[in-house]
Amino acid sequence: MTHLWVRAEQRPNEERVGLTPEGAKALMDAGIKVTVEESSVRAITLQGYIDAGCDIAAENSWPTAPADAIIFGLKELPEDGTALPHRHIMFGHAFKGQHSGKALLERFKAGGGTLYDLEYLVDETGRRVAAFGYWAGYAGAAVTLKSWAAQQRGEICGPVGVYSGKEALLADLGAELDALNIDRPTSIVIGALGRVGTGAADLCEAMGVKVTKWDMAETATGGPFPEILDHDLFLNCIFARPGTPVFVPRDALTADRKLSAIGDVACDPDSDYNPVPVYDRATSWDAPALRVADTPVLDVMAIDNLPSMLPVESSEDYAAQLLPSLLALGDLDAGVWGRADATFKEHTAD
Repeated sequence: MTHLWVRAEQRPNEERVGLTPEGAKALMDAGIKVTVEESSVRAITLQGYIDAGCDIAAENSWPTAPADAIIFGLKELPEDGTALPHRHIMFGHAFKGQHSGKALLERFKAGGGTLYDLEYLVDETGRRVAAFGYWAGYAGAAVTLKSWAAQQRGEICGPVGVYSGKEALLADLGAELDALNIDRPTSIVIGALGRVGTGAADLCEAMGVKVTKWDMAETATGGPFPEILDHDLFLNCIFARPGTPVFVPRDALTADRKLSAIGDVACDPDSDYNPVPVYDRATSWDAPALRVADTPVLDVMAIDNLPSMLPVESSEDYAAQLLPSLLALGDLDAGVWGRADATFKEHTAD
């Protein structure tokens, strides 16, 4: 019997989950065993999984799960160097030259396990079957606006946290912008036709921020793109890959520009293909903005688990997208799972 083990998230500020109680019930009805770990932080309470009939395990007990269990989580595992013998479903951030990802792949090679990277679960056309992109863009634009608002007060953006829902976020951000009593900033979104860019643009428009929407057609020349520097905010919503042009080069730090806040929602600072090479590390919920220039000011927002600011909505949305693929776990050699396995093997070949 196929056995899916839903682990608790161990990363700070991570309350999302990739399977709802309703989804778990659907898997069990299809003959898949589901074990759900207890969690002190998960946005969806354990009782729903109990009521659905899931087996319950202790928090963070996945290393001792049966050898045939498929461990399912979202964000990274603790970087403790231990070998990984299980099959894991998660965002590994390991296939685009990320330095920390190389260590993760070595752990899988040492243990004989397999990584089915959620970013690389794709259909026959290469399109991802499930993504948090919309809510990443939505929350990323919100924090970037908060960073801009803090600049207007002569400050740098302070800590951010979890919201009970979208309306609470909009109310909080709207009040902060209104208190400035100045015109809203202008913004440019690159990747505006995708899920991430759509979320970013929707948030900006909800806040009365004018949005210039660019996608592949507008960036096909490969740059440079001086238009970006003529906006107050730039929201990068294109994931780094070979051939991605540089949108904001290093010399922009000292250039004459209007741009003062960048939201790198894609957030791949240690990728070889980073299109925003003016910064070199992710930011955090405690310190959302990294000041990379003082004259004129330029802050970068690059939080890499943005959807967890709206954990219930983003979990429900993502879980609904992913469920059809989870229902196919009985055949890991075919479809999305077969393609993900091939990607893993490609990147771990000697």
